Amino acid sequence: MKNKIYPAYFMYGALTLYLVFVVLPGFMGIAYSFTDWNSYSTEVNFVGLDNFRTILSSEEGYLDYINNTLFFTFYTIILKTIFGLALALLLNYGVRRLTHLYRVIIYLPVVLPTIVVGLVFRSILNPRTGILNEFFRAVGLDALAQPWLVNPDIAMFSVIGVDTWKGTGYIMVILLAGLQTIPQEYYEAAEIDGASAIAKLRFITLPLLVPALTVVTVLNLLYGLRVFDIIYVLTGGGPGYATDVVFTAVFDEFSKGRYGVGTALSSVLFIVMSVAGFFIVRRLTRDPVEA
Repeated sequence: MKNKIYPAYFMYGALTLYLVFVVLPGFMGIAYSFTDWNSYSTEVNFVGLDNFRTILSSEEGYLDYINNTLFFTFYTIILKTIFGLALALLLNYGVRRLTHLYRVIIYLPVVLPTIVVGLVFRSILNPRTGILNEFFRAVGLDALAQPWLVNPDIAMFSVIGVDTWKGTGYIMVILLAGLQTIPQEYYEAAEIDGASAIAKLRFITLPLLVPALTVVTVLNLLYGLRVFDIIYVLTGGGPGYATDVVFTAVFDEFSKGRYGVGTALSSVLFIVMSVAGFFIVRRLTRDPVEA
């Protein structure tokens, strides 16, 4: 009996810390989202759904922040997954020499601090003195030189490109681990049947890689919906509000002392994350045979 109970003691400490510092503040934040909590008054009054009406009204522009967040999340999920899968396949099947070195090089951007990455790319993408535009001008491709971070039409795409560069290595590692769990006997049997590389990818690799794809999709989803640091360092949400996302808006609301609206924004994002995560996991964890 003691052997069965003893391991549970190791869980209590971590569970207590999680409840106190994660779960409890989360519920408190949801509760405060129904109040007018702010820095201009010592009183906190219940206002019902007023904060959420403010967020969902088109006048304040919060819907644009939500759209920007979903836009960023959608494209970073697709790009990181595609590039991560391509690199994982290349390292697992295509490259035979120096694979460990290549893995380190590809993974290196992941461990770089986001602030450092943001500052470096702000310099690279500078419209006048940036290395990228200087390169285009030097090779006679002046038309490709763009104000990458100050043009509202392309600023978000620039941020997405930088974030994809930084995060692809992490996705590659997870997918590479998934590829290495697939038994080689399946591929050998497919080769005997004359299956092409595309057929093996479609009918063997991708179906058996669904668990890893589910993990990276959910991780990308959670990261994309909560993104703040890379955008804040690169553009600060500008130009104008072109790259403002939910968490930069939350940061601004708390900076202005409008804590009730800020917590309401966080609550809306929590609902979106929960619903989207549920449907993605449900969709991707179906039996490969049924899918």
